[in-house]
Amino acid sequence: MATWGLVIETTVGIGERKHAEAYVLAQLEGTRDEALVELEQRARHHSPEHPRSPKRRRLFRESDGFLLVIDGAWQSFSTRFTVAELLEDSAAPAQLAQPRKGESNPAAAAPPPPSPPPVERYADGVPVRLAWLGRKDLT
Repeated sequence: MATWGLVIETTVGIGERKHAEAYVLAQLEGTRDEALVELEQRARHHSPEHPRSPKRRRLFRESDGFLLVIDGAWQSFSTRFTVAELLEDSAAPAQLAQPRKGESNPAAAAPPPPSPPPVERYADGVPVRLAWLGRKDLT
């Protein structure tokens, strides 16, 4: 069974420092269609940092994934979601022990971690609850 990477390429920064960065959201074992279903869910619920005051949100389907375009007050920001087959990983963990005949492997059936919940923001884009508020390690 193939391993699929769910890759996100998103616009970060603003103004002259605006650029794109890529991240691997998750890796899934299964079919390409199963990976696309998971990727679509993540694309539909994705809440990027920019723009702070979105005016319009459009999600497009492509052959290998999805393109999210969000128009802000002054600029547009894009996020590309791609499903790609993993061919090589130099930092892959050691293979899990194969289960004996008749036993199941609970690690293989573990669902991918959920996407972080969207951040509640005021109309001007400022978070309602600051990320550092309530952290015990900052005292």
